[in-house]
Amino acid sequence: MNVTINEDALAGMQALLGEQFADTVVFCCSEFERLENELRMALNNDKQEAIRHAHSLKSNAAQFGATSLSNLARAIEQGLIQDDLDDMDDNMARLSAQVSGSKSQLLQWLEVNCS
Repeated sequence: MNVTINEDALAGMQALLGEQFADTVVFCCSEFERLENELRMALNNDKQEAIRHAHSLKSNAAQFGATSLSNLARAIEQGLIQDDLDDMDDNMARLSAQVSGSKSQLLQWLEVNCS
């Protein structure tokens, strides 16, 4: 599994948020987990709700530089929108590893750059 973090995006958010940056990154990481769980719960019950959660996960991840997580969430969102479920099982199987890997790298970056 390859986790990609865009450090330029993180630096940009740090400049934008200032003192609120560290707390926001920690909150964002918990949102990754919440959105993954919500997506999993909605997946077989409410397609529109699942699309919404995939979209939110994609956007949140992109905003904080979690590029590979954002790309995977985009693939899941598009698969749901287009009823192209061929890759859905594989993408969903990779989601937890992307969420945890992205969280780990973001928090590590935070520790190195903001302590």
